[in-house]
Amino acid sequence: MIGGLLATLAGSALARAALRYGVITLAILPFLLALRRSGERAGRLAERLETMENTNEAQRRMLEAAARRPRFRDDQAEGMRRGRF
Repeated sequence: MIGGLLATLAGSALARAALRYGVITLAILPFLLALRRSGERAGRLAERLETMENTNEAQRRMLEAAARRPRFRDDQAEGMRRGRF
């Protein structure tokens, strides 16, 4: 009885078309899921890069400020006497 139903479905043009579309869908679905995952990964990497750039910029500004500071306490005291910081 089950064999007869399967034979009938396999012989039906509508069932063959549905099976064909089902197979195509199952072939495309993993591709779309992998594409989505790679997009998420690219977004995380871009965010990490932006954070790293901001951190490097802040460190660069701190280093520039440290390069402009007085080297010795006497130099700092003299600068404060003259009204500079």
